[in-house]
Amino acid sequence: MGAPGRRAVANSPFSDTAPSDPRARRSPLSLFHSASFRFAVVYALLLAVSAAALAMFLWWATAGLLDRQTDAAIHADAQGLSERWTEGGLPALVLTVDDRLAGNVDDDAIYLLADPMLRRVAGNLERWPSPARQPAPAWYELPVRRAGITSLARMQRYDLPNGFHLLIGRDVQVRAQLRTLLTDALLWALVIVGAMATAGALLVRNLFRRTLANVSATAAAIAAGDFAQRVKLSGRGDEFDQLAETINDMLDRIGRLMDGVRQVSNAIAHDLRTPITRARTRLEDAALHAHSPEELRAAIERATADLDGIVAVFQALLRIAEIEAGSRRSAFARFDLAPLLADVAELYGAVAEDRQVALTVAAPDHLPAYGDRDLVQQAVANLVDNAVKFSPPGGQVRLRAAITQAGVEIVVEDQGPGIPANDRARATERFFRGEAARSTPGAGLGLALVQAVAQLHQGSLRLDDAGPGLRAVLVLPAPEEAAGG
Repeated sequence: MGAPGRRAVANSPFSDTAPSDPRARRSPLSLFHSASFRFAVVYALLLAVSAAALAMFLWWATAGLLDRQTDAAIHADAQGLSERWTEGGLPALVLTVDDRLAGNVDDDAIYLLADPMLRRVAGNLERWPSPARQPAPAWYELPVRRAGITSLARMQRYDLPNGFHLLIGRDVQVRAQLRTLLTDALLWALVIVGAMATAGALLVRNLFRRTLANVSATAAAIAAGDFAQRVKLSGRGDEFDQLAETINDMLDRIGRLMDGVRQVSNAIAHDLRTPITRARTRLEDAALHAHSPEELRAAIERATADLDGIVAVFQALLRIAEIEAGSRRSAFARFDLAPLLADVAELYGAVAEDRQVALTVAAPDHLPAYGDRDLVQQAVANLVDNAVKFSPPGGQVRLRAAITQAGVEIVVEDQGPGIPANDRARATERFFRGEAARSTPGAGLGLALVQAVAQLHQGSLRLDDAGPGLRAVLVLPAPEEAAGG
């Protein structure tokens, strides 16, 4: 399974090195399936669409504005001439057309009044344009000839009573040239923007690939078995740095988990070898030297006790794994911690009395908590069990609890040998046993289970020096914070 994974990572499009196998080289089509290519295309399309929208708006605001102004002027002329026709008929309309042509300083007004046979009656056009023969009202933009000069005009046709016809327009030759110039400029601008979008897309693609090449190279190294590699940070604090930090945290956690697996495997092989060997030796000795059923039964019972201890170790490991997996989170509920502490004190009171150890409890009558009641009880029981186990005769074990700013705090203090400062960081590891615990029964899983319960409840376990003895502080979030989280 490892080799295919390494080939898959090594052939990543973000890898710095090309694959050595010619068959593994990327096909041309793989470019279109790469994330960097898709990001580059999206960037180019967004830039092109934005530029096109801006160009259309500029064209509408300039050339479109000129056309709208021309149409508005023609409509105003038509309204005025219509009123003159209504007031004075044909003579008044002819006179008005001549007056307007005479007063047209810009020389851009176009009028042509024609009879039913489309012969010129008044105006500055020599004859009726052939294209302008559609029924009114109709708009035309066509070349016209006036005063011996051909230019472009925008006109509208109106049909008058008695078969007369009227063309009203404006010379738009200069405006057409301006519109053409503006259109050409915008088209060239779009071409330039397209080239810039392409160059920008290639730049984005290369930046994207260079950024992810670091992640790809690290992943390839991890797949090849080099778990010491980490993704390098650029120092810019951007999203890629955040991704790199997340990946590095994940790799650190994976490394710690793998170290834990190795340590657990080594500890299981080391700590369980003795009871298994002892059980096997007892059974073999009983099979060879037992002279009566009673001796054989006694040997079997001793071997069974050793095997029960091994089963208890595996059950504790499975319990810790179940807690760390978070499968018990569905059983969280509000409960009162005060009676739970009283139950634990009652349970270990007789054991403490047998060992001549005084067990005291100090807690409020009501102590609200939130979580898995059974797991919390087991964690407190483990702490009390360790305290009673390591306390000397005549010693004292204090169990107290209170609500603090950090949350619900449960403290178990003893007067035993304690744990050296350099061993406290490892005291919650599975199967870890300090020098003071070598001669006491146990598998080194008690504090590991308490740590797992604390993490499941988003709390903490702290081990301090009680001078003499050990102070174990189990902190659980306040019920409101835990339920809200």
